[in-house]
Order: sequence, then C-alpha cells, then structure tokens
Amino acid sequence: MSKKWALALHGGAGPIPGQDYSLQEAHLGTLLRNGMERLHGGEPALDVVEMMVRGLEESGLYLAGKGASPNTLGKYELDAAIMDGRNRTAGAVGALHGYRNPISCARRVMEHTPNVLLVADGARHLLKDSGLDIIEDPASYYEPIDEMTTQDMLNQPNPPGTVGAVALDIYGDLSAATSTAGISGKTPGRLGDTPLPGAGTWADERCAVSCTGLGEFFIRANAAADVSARIRYGGANLEAAVQGALNDVSHLGGSGGMIAVSAEGEITALWNSSGLKRAMADSAGRFEVGTFL
Repeated sequence: MSKKWALALHGGAGPIPGQDYSLQEAHLGTLLRNGMERLHGGEPALDVVEMMVRGLEESGLYLAGKGASPNTLGKYELDAAIMDGRNRTAGAVGALHGYRNPISCARRVMEHTPNVLLVADGARHLLKDSGLDIIEDPASYYEPIDEMTTQDMLNQPNPPGTVGAVALDIYGDLSAATSTAGISGKTPGRLGDTPLPGAGTWADERCAVSCTGLGEFFIRANAAADVSARIRYGGANLEAAVQGALNDVSHLGGSGGMIAVSAEGEITALWNSSGLKRAMADSAGRFEVGTFL
C-alpha cells in the first residue's frame, strides 16, 4: 500500500470571460480539502469521487444537479456515470428525472444490476426502492444557472455544463465520476458523453478521466478512453495523452476540457475553451484552484 494519493475536480468548461467565479472557486476548494482528508485517511477512490460529485450536484453553483437547466419542454433530464478502475465496472443513468443525486443513482446501477447504462423510465423503475433522495417538486428544487449574456447566447447557444471528479487512493486504485444536465435547451431524450463510459468518463489501471464540453464531439472522439489508449499503446505521459485526446476533439470542431489522474499520481487539467473551473491536490503538497489560467 502506498501513501500516495491525488484528486481533481471540475465544475465545467467554457466559463464566461470577465465573470466572477470566486464563489465557485471557494466551493471547489472546500470540497477539495474534504476529499484530501478522505483520501489521506484511507477512503477508497470510488467513494471519494462519488462524494465529491454529490457535493457539486447539491451546491446549485454549476450547470448540473440543482443548478441544471431544463430541456426544450421545460423538463429536467440529468445524466451521470461512475467507474471503478480496479475492474472497469461502471454504472450510468441518462435522461433521468426526479432524483437529487444522479451520481448515486449511477452507482446503484453499477452495484445492483448487471447493466452499465439505464435511461429514463427504466432507470426510475430500478431506483424506486433504492432509498435515494427523490425530488418531489422540481420547480421549487432546481435553480438553473444562467451564465450567459445575450451576446454569449448568440455565440454559444448551447453552453455545456458538467461536473466531475477523478481520484487515486492510497491503495493505488483509480476512479472517475461525472454528472450533468447536458446542454441548456437540449432536445428531450438527448444523451451527451457524460453517461457513456469511454466518451465522457473513464477509469482503468492507468488513469481516471472526466470530461466536460459539447458531448457529441467527445462521443465521436471516444475522448476519455482515448487518454488511456495513448498511455498504453503510445507510451505517452498523462499530460501528453490528455492533450492528444483533446486535440482530436478540437479536430472534429468540439470544445471543452478534461481532468485526469494517473496511476503514478500525476494530475492534469486541460481545455480548448475559455477556461475550466477546476481544483487539484495530491499527497506531495499540490493544491490548485482556478478557472481561466
């Protein structure tokens, strides 16, 4: 058992230049410290990434969870995925409504079914006896985050909004978790990359990755798993692997960002958009919170 650990969080790519994100950065920093204590104390990476994403979902500070935006019918459909790098087990939910913590719903799918991804009414049917928190009145619970000015809306009519966490624990295990409401004003039933292991979420014996951005492009690039492939087949280090995967997204015309941690405890956060709300820490003393630089 190693005492080495590492943790990274994100609150979404594409922040609006000139906008104040000090509240989000303070929240990310508080969550990061909590996660650091958990990892240092020996909690498994899988438990820590779930708890980190739950905190992001419940804060109402990001375009996910409580801060989610509705689809074109005014309904709240949320996606989430979680993955255990020890054996690549994964669970995900898509187009889910009525539950406070989609990430815990995803873990329920992973641990209590033979499936990886359940959507819409199928997911709700499975979860009805789970004991997970239900949202009785969506109109009073959700507080959609509106980061966009009129000009921003003209330039980027579908702003992405995703949160995520990746971790390496002291046992050498890696996990990743991602949660989102997708894009503002999305088509009902639309799934992005978040609930698709390999596209928006990935963890194996080499790395753990969580993506944020325009999901269709990350799906087409299979971006999250591509990071591991570049390490495995090309011998790339973590940062080069993430940059290569993100370059492929850019080549397709997509934008966003990625956080990742390696089995060696490396952490990286890269983006090809205006910025990435992020927080990173490791057992060597690194502690970083930022949005643009």
